[in-house]
Amino acid sequence: MTDFIVCFSTIDSEKEAAKIAKALVEAKLAACVNIVPKVTSVYEWKGSICEETELLLVIKTQQSRLKELKATLEELHPYEVPELIALPITDGLPDYLGWVLANTK
Repeated sequence: MTDFIVCFSTIDSEKEAAKIAKALVEAKLAACVNIVPKVTSVYEWKGSICEETELLLVIKTQQSRLKELKATLEELHPYEVPELIALPITDGLPDYLGWVLANTK
């Protein structure tokens, strides 16, 4: 089960979030992308502390799809430096993980 990962990215608009989520699923780079509204992000950018309301993309996929997922996200994401972090999924329901596998081939 070590090939399964969950990735996180933030974005500032519902329209862009939906565009990216649909593109990732249609290209089979993600089995599912959850769009979580209204997360507050506090970060330093170009010497200033910023606090913004964003949406969180929760992306379920396989490690083997990560390289292409990164390239697609960089191409579609409007931020100068998009967030993308990937964490291993160490376990899960076999039927769900089988569904992720089937939808990311």
